Amino acid sequence: MSSETDLIKLYSSRILALAADIPFLDRLEHPDATAKKRAPLCGSTVTVDLNIKDGRITSFGQDVKACALGQASASVVGRNIIGRSLAEVETAREELKAMLKDDQPAPNSPFSDLKVLVPAREFKNRHASILLCLEASLEAFKAALQKNCA
Repeated sequence: MSSETDLIKLYSSRILALAADIPFLDRLEHPDATAKKRAPLCGSTVTVDLNIKDGRITSFGQDVKACALGQASASVVGRNIIGRSLAEVETAREELKAMLKDDQPAPNSPFSDLKVLVPAREFKNRHASILLCLEASLEAFKAALQKNCA
């Protein structure tokens, strides 16, 4: 299979549809915490705002400046992150990382739609962009906990 064919396969219609429909693109006016993460190889960035109460995410906003793969990942995360605990977000990030780097299965529910990104395994230079939203969410969650916002 040629490199061009691999790229066409990678940017499937499902990935492009997710990238075109990212939820929570409005930043929060009064977040408990904000985190910005950048993928050094491609320059993609994701900024996440969140509020937490009783150890769970109650509101979420994001600014996504990423490739279609990073956008698709942010779309799936945005659809499923409200109501999640720190442990659930950490698990999702670790499962996504293992899926990409170690050929492990896709993350479990509620983040199982990240399986659409399985073809990106072969494109190691895209992994950081795909992980940005969950990494920024984790950083913001931990910062909020340090401020005793939970």
